[in-house]
Amino acid sequence: MMSSESFAHLTLAFGLLGNAVSFMVFLSPLPTFYKVYKKKSTEGFQSVPYVVGLFSAMLWIYYALLKGNAMLLITINSVGCFIQTFYLCFFLFYAPKKARIECLKLIVLMIVVGFGLIVSLTYFLAIGAQRVVIVGWICLVFALCVFVAPLGVVRQVIKTKSVEFMPLLLSSALTLNAVTWFFYGALLHDFNIAIPNVLGFIFGILQIILYFVYKNKKPVSDEKVSELETKNVKTVEHKVPEKKDQEIIDVVKLSALMCSIPVVAKLNEEAVDADDRLVAEPHVPSHTIEVAA
Repeated sequence: MMSSESFAHLTLAFGLLGNAVSFMVFLSPLPTFYKVYKKKSTEGFQSVPYVVGLFSAMLWIYYALLKGNAMLLITINSVGCFIQTFYLCFFLFYAPKKARIECLKLIVLMIVVGFGLIVSLTYFLAIGAQRVVIVGWICLVFALCVFVAPLGVVRQVIKTKSVEFMPLLLSSALTLNAVTWFFYGALLHDFNIAIPNVLGFIFGILQIILYFVYKNKKPVSDEKVSELETKNVKTVEHKVPEKKDQEIIDVVKLSALMCSIPVVAKLNEEAVDADDRLVAEPHVPSHTIEVAA
Protein backbone atom coordinates (compact mmCIF):
# COMPACT_ATOMS: atom_id res chain seq x y z
CA MET A 1 0.00 0.00 0.00
CA MET A 2 1.43 3.34 -1.07
CA SER A 3 1.86 5.87 1.72
CA SER A 4 0.44 9.38 1.44
CA GLU A 5 3.97 10.81 1.29
CA SER A 6 4.95 8.53 -1.61
CA PHE A 7 1.65 9.36 -3.28
CA ALA A 8 2.41 13.09 -3.04
CA HIS A 9 5.95 12.61 -4.38
CA LEU A 10 4.64 10.64 -7.36
CA THR A 11 2.08 13.34 -8.12
CA LEU A 12 4.81 15.98 -7.94
CA ALA A 13 7.06 13.93 -10.26
CA PHE A 14 4.36 13.61 -12.94
CA GLY A 15 3.51 17.29 -12.57
CA LEU A 16 7.12 18.38 -13.05
CA LEU A 17 7.56 16.04 -16.02
CA GLY A 18 4.34 17.40 -17.52
CA ASN A 19 5.65 20.94 -17.09
CA ALA A 20 8.92 20.08 -18.83
CA VAL A 21 7.29 18.31 -21.80
CA SER A 22 4.58 20.97 -22.17
CA PHE A 23 7.25 23.68 -22.19
CA MET A 24 8.99 21.96 -25.12
CA VAL A 25 5.66 21.65 -26.94
CA PHE A 26 5.01 25.38 -26.40
CA LEU A 27 8.36 26.10 -28.08
CA SER A 28 7.60 23.93 -31.13
CA PRO A 29 6.33 26.88 -33.29
CA LEU A 30 9.70 28.69 -33.02
CA PRO A 31 10.92 27.47 -36.46
CA THR A 32 7.77 28.96 -37.98
CA PHE A 33 8.42 32.36 -36.44
CA TYR A 34 12.07 32.20 -37.46
CA LYS A 35 10.87 31.89 -41.06
CA VAL A 36 8.56 34.85 -40.49
CA TYR A 37 11.47 36.87 -39.12
CA LYS A 38 13.73 36.00 -42.05
CA LYS A 39 11.06 36.90 -44.62
CA LYS A 40 9.73 39.88 -42.62
CA SER A 41 6.23 38.68 -43.39
CA THR A 42 3.76 36.16 -42.01
CA GLU A 43 2.77 35.32 -45.61
CA GLY A 44 -0.24 33.01 -45.09
CA PHE A 45 0.45 31.73 -41.57
CA GLN A 46 -2.65 31.81 -39.39
CA SER A 47 -2.95 33.21 -35.87
CA VAL A 48 -5.71 30.77 -34.87
CA PRO A 49 -3.47 28.17 -33.09
CA TYR A 50 -1.86 30.83 -30.91
CA VAL A 51 -5.12 32.54 -29.96
CA VAL A 52 -6.62 29.13 -29.09
CA GLY A 53 -3.46 28.27 -27.13
CA LEU A 54 -3.69 31.51 -25.14
CA PHE A 55 -7.39 30.97 -24.44
CA SER A 56 -6.75 27.40 -23.29
CA ALA A 57 -3.90 28.42 -20.96
CA MET A 58 -5.99 31.20 -19.40
CA LEU A 59 -8.93 28.83 -18.94
CA TRP A 60 -6.79 26.22 -17.12
CA ILE A 61 -5.26 28.89 -14.88
CA TYR A 62 -8.74 30.06 -13.89
CA TYR A 63 -9.78 26.48 -13.17
CA ALA A 64 -6.63 25.78 -11.12
CA LEU A 65 -7.13 28.95 -9.06
CA LEU A 66 -10.71 27.96 -8.27
CA LYS A 67 -9.83 24.36 -7.47
CA GLY A 68 -6.68 24.93 -5.44
CA ASN A 69 -3.88 22.40 -4.88
CA ALA A 70 -2.88 22.57 -8.57
CA MET A 71 0.17 24.81 -8.52
CA LEU A 72 1.96 22.90 -11.29
CA LEU A 73 -1.05 23.44 -13.53
CA ILE A 74 -0.77 27.18 -12.86
CA THR A 75 2.99 27.35 -13.50
CA ILE A 76 3.02 25.72 -16.94
CA ASN A 77 -0.06 27.58 -18.16
CA SER A 78 1.37 30.89 -16.94
CA VAL A 79 4.44 30.15 -19.06
CA GLY A 80 2.10 29.17 -21.89
CA CYS A 81 0.26 32.50 -21.62
CA PHE A 82 3.54 34.38 -21.88
CA ILE A 83 4.79 32.36 -24.87
CA GLN A 84 1.49 32.53 -26.77
CA THR A 85 1.27 36.28 -26.15
CA PHE A 86 4.79 36.65 -27.53
CA TYR A 87 3.81 34.66 -30.63
CA LEU A 88 0.74 36.85 -31.17
CA CYS A 89 2.70 40.09 -30.75
CA PHE A 90 5.29 38.79 -33.20
CA PHE A 91 2.52 37.80 -35.63
CA LEU A 92 0.80 41.19 -35.39
CA PHE A 93 4.10 42.99 -36.02
CA TYR A 94 4.86 41.18 -39.28
CA ALA A 95 1.33 40.39 -40.50
CA PRO A 96 -0.22 42.30 -43.43
CA LYS A 97 -3.11 44.61 -42.63
CA LYS A 98 -5.90 42.12 -43.44
CA ALA A 99 -4.34 39.30 -41.38
CA ARG A 100 -3.65 41.71 -38.52
CA ILE A 101 -7.29 42.81 -38.40
CA GLU A 102 -8.52 39.19 -38.48
CA CYS A 103 -6.13 38.30 -35.67
CA LEU A 104 -7.31 41.22 -33.53
CA LYS A 105 -10.96 40.26 -34.14
CA LEU A 106 -10.22 36.70 -33.04
CA ILE A 107 -8.43 37.92 -29.92
CA VAL A 108 -11.38 40.12 -28.99
CA LEU A 109 -13.86 37.31 -29.69
CA MET A 110 -12.10 34.53 -27.77
CA ILE A 111 -10.03 36.29 -25.10
CA VAL A 112 -12.01 39.42 -24.29
CA VAL A 113 -15.58 38.27 -24.98
CA GLY A 114 -15.32 34.47 -24.57
CA PHE A 115 -13.05 34.25 -21.56
CA GLY A 116 -14.59 37.39 -20.06
CA LEU A 117 -18.09 35.87 -20.22
CA ILE A 118 -16.91 32.59 -18.67
CA VAL A 119 -15.30 34.39 -15.74
CA SER A 120 -18.19 36.82 -15.26
CA LEU A 121 -21.00 34.27 -15.49
CA THR A 122 -19.34 31.66 -13.29
CA TYR A 123 -18.29 34.26 -10.73
CA PHE A 124 -21.69 35.94 -10.36
CA LEU A 125 -24.10 33.08 -11.15
CA ALA A 126 -22.35 30.16 -9.43
CA ILE A 127 -21.00 29.72 -5.93
CA GLY A 128 -18.43 27.54 -4.21
CA ALA A 129 -17.98 24.01 -5.51
CA GLN A 130 -20.57 24.57 -8.23
CA ARG A 131 -18.31 27.16 -9.85
CA VAL A 132 -15.39 24.70 -9.92
CA VAL A 133 -17.59 22.00 -11.49
CA ILE A 134 -18.86 24.33 -14.24
CA VAL A 135 -15.42 25.65 -15.15
CA GLY A 136 -14.03 22.10 -15.01
CA TRP A 137 -16.63 20.92 -17.53
CA ILE A 138 -15.82 23.85 -19.81
CA CYS A 139 -12.12 22.94 -19.66
CA LEU A 140 -12.94 19.28 -20.30
CA VAL A 141 -15.09 19.96 -23.38
CA PHE A 142 -12.63 22.49 -24.81
CA ALA A 143 -9.68 20.12 -24.28
CA LEU A 144 -11.56 17.29 -26.02
CA CYS A 145 -12.25 19.56 -29.00
CA VAL A 146 -8.56 20.46 -29.22
CA PHE A 147 -7.50 16.80 -29.06
CA VAL A 148 -9.95 15.89 -31.84
CA ALA A 149 -8.27 18.38 -34.20
CA PRO A 150 -5.42 15.98 -35.22
CA LEU A 151 -8.01 13.70 -36.87
CA GLY A 152 -7.76 15.97 -39.91
CA VAL A 153 -4.02 15.39 -40.11
CA VAL A 154 -4.51 11.63 -39.72
CA ARG A 155 -6.99 11.66 -42.60
CA GLN A 156 -4.58 13.59 -44.83
CA VAL A 157 -1.68 11.27 -43.99
CA ILE A 158 -3.74 8.23 -45.01
CA LYS A 159 -4.99 10.00 -48.14
CA THR A 160 -1.64 11.37 -49.36
CA LYS A 161 0.60 8.65 -47.83
CA SER A 162 2.91 11.43 -46.69
CA VAL A 163 4.04 12.18 -43.11
CA GLU A 164 5.66 15.50 -43.99
CA PHE A 165 3.38 17.47 -41.66
CA MET A 166 3.23 14.85 -38.91
CA PRO A 167 6.82 14.68 -37.59
CA LEU A 168 7.65 11.79 -35.29
CA LEU A 169 9.32 13.97 -32.64
CA LEU A 170 6.28 16.20 -32.18
CA SER A 171 3.85 13.25 -32.16
CA SER A 172 6.00 11.50 -29.54
CA ALA A 173 6.21 14.65 -27.41
CA LEU A 174 2.42 15.12 -27.53
CA THR A 175 1.89 11.48 -26.57
CA LEU A 176 4.29 11.73 -23.63
CA ASN A 177 2.64 15.00 -22.64
CA ALA A 178 -0.78 13.31 -22.60
CA VAL A 179 0.52 10.40 -20.51
CA THR A 180 2.14 12.62 -17.86
CA TRP A 181 -0.89 14.88 -17.45
CA PHE A 182 -3.22 11.88 -17.35
CA PHE A 183 -1.37 10.40 -14.38
CA TYR A 184 -1.11 13.83 -12.74
CA GLY A 185 -4.89 14.26 -13.03
CA ALA A 186 -5.59 10.70 -11.95
CA LEU A 187 -3.37 11.00 -8.87
CA LEU A 188 -5.16 14.23 -7.96
CA HIS A 189 -8.51 12.50 -8.61
CA ASP A 190 -9.24 15.29 -11.10
CA PHE A 191 -10.91 13.72 -14.11
CA ASN A 192 -11.23 17.07 -15.88
CA ILE A 193 -7.47 16.84 -16.36
CA ALA A 194 -7.21 13.07 -16.83
CA ILE A 195 -10.05 12.28 -19.29
CA PRO A 196 -9.00 14.59 -22.19
CA ASN A 197 -5.48 13.20 -22.03
CA VAL A 198 -6.78 9.66 -22.58
CA LEU A 199 -8.00 10.85 -25.97
CA GLY A 200 -4.70 12.67 -26.50
CA PHE A 201 -2.77 9.48 -25.77
CA ILE A 202 -4.90 7.43 -28.20
CA PHE A 203 -4.45 9.96 -31.02
CA GLY A 204 -0.74 10.24 -30.25
CA ILE A 205 -0.22 6.48 -30.53
CA LEU A 206 -2.27 6.47 -33.75
CA GLN A 207 -0.05 9.19 -35.24
CA ILE A 208 3.13 7.30 -34.30
CA ILE A 209 1.78 4.08 -35.87
CA LEU A 210 0.83 5.96 -39.05
CA TYR A 211 4.29 7.54 -39.17
CA PHE A 212 6.03 4.16 -39.26
CA VAL A 213 3.48 2.81 -41.75
CA TYR A 214 3.83 5.68 -44.24
CA LYS A 215 7.35 7.05 -43.62
CA ASN A 216 8.82 5.10 -46.54
CA LYS A 217 5.75 5.33 -48.76
CA LYS A 218 5.84 7.34 -51.94
CA PRO A 219 3.43 10.30 -51.61
CA VAL A 220 0.38 10.15 -53.86
CA SER A 221 1.16 13.56 -55.32
CA ASP A 222 4.58 12.35 -56.48
CA GLU A 223 3.01 9.34 -58.17
CA LYS A 224 0.61 11.63 -60.01
CA VAL A 225 3.52 13.77 -61.12
CA SER A 226 5.30 10.72 -62.54
CA GLU A 227 2.21 9.75 -64.54
CA LEU A 228 1.79 13.24 -65.93
CA GLU A 229 5.43 13.45 -66.93
CA THR A 230 5.03 10.55 -69.31
CA LYS A 231 2.16 12.34 -71.07
CA ASN A 232 3.24 15.93 -71.30
CA VAL A 233 6.57 17.03 -69.82
CA LYS A 234 6.13 20.71 -70.50
CA THR A 235 2.67 20.87 -69.00
CA VAL A 236 3.77 19.03 -65.86
CA GLU A 237 6.81 21.24 -65.35
CA HIS A 238 4.55 24.25 -65.30
CA LYS A 239 1.46 22.99 -63.42
CA VAL A 240 2.54 20.28 -60.97
CA PRO A 241 4.34 22.56 -58.47
CA GLU A 242 1.14 24.51 -57.86
CA LYS A 243 -0.88 21.30 -57.48
CA LYS A 244 1.65 19.77 -55.08
CA ASP A 245 1.76 22.99 -53.08
CA GLN A 246 -2.02 22.99 -52.84
CA GLU A 247 -2.01 19.43 -51.43
CA ILE A 248 0.56 20.48 -48.86
CA ILE A 249 -1.63 23.48 -48.03
CA ASP A 250 -4.63 21.20 -47.48
CA VAL A 251 -2.60 19.10 -45.01
CA VAL A 252 -1.36 22.14 -43.12
CA LYS A 253 -4.87 23.63 -42.83
CA LEU A 254 -5.88 20.64 -40.72
CA SER A 255 -2.81 20.49 -38.50
CA ALA A 256 -3.40 20.63 -34.75
CA LEU A 257 -0.46 22.64 -33.69
CA MET A 258 0.88 24.41 -36.69
CA CYS A 259 -1.42 25.86 -39.40
CA SER A 260 -0.02 27.63 -42.40
CA ILE A 261 -1.99 28.49 -45.50
CA PRO A 262 0.15 30.24 -48.07
CA VAL A 263 -1.76 33.15 -49.52
CA VAL A 264 0.08 32.70 -52.80
CA ALA A 265 -1.97 29.56 -53.39
CA LYS A 266 -4.85 31.60 -54.76
CA LEU A 267 -2.51 33.50 -57.03
CA ASN A 268 -1.01 30.24 -58.24
CA GLU A 269 -4.47 28.85 -58.96
CA GLU A 270 -5.33 31.97 -60.95
CA ALA A 271 -2.08 31.65 -62.85
CA VAL A 272 -2.86 28.03 -63.69
CA ASP A 273 -6.37 29.01 -64.85
CA ALA A 274 -4.90 31.72 -67.02
CA ASP A 275 -2.45 29.25 -68.56
CA ASP A 276 -5.31 26.83 -69.21
CA ARG A 277 -7.17 29.54 -71.07
CA LEU A 278 -4.12 30.29 -73.14
CA VAL A 279 -3.73 26.63 -74.02
CA ALA A 280 -7.42 26.19 -74.79
CA GLU A 281 -7.63 29.38 -76.87
CA PRO A 282 -4.36 29.76 -78.78
CA HIS A 283 -3.80 33.06 -80.47
CA VAL A 284 -4.03 32.72 -84.24
CA PRO A 285 -2.19 35.48 -86.05
CA SER A 286 -4.13 37.22 -88.78
CA HIS A 287 -2.76 36.86 -92.28
CA THR A 288 -3.10 40.04 -94.34
CA ILE A 289 -2.40 39.96 -98.04
CA GLU A 290 -1.00 43.20 -99.30
CA VAL A 291 -1.58 43.93 -102.97
CA ALA A 292 0.74 46.38 -104.61
CA ALA A 293 -0.99 49.27 -106.32
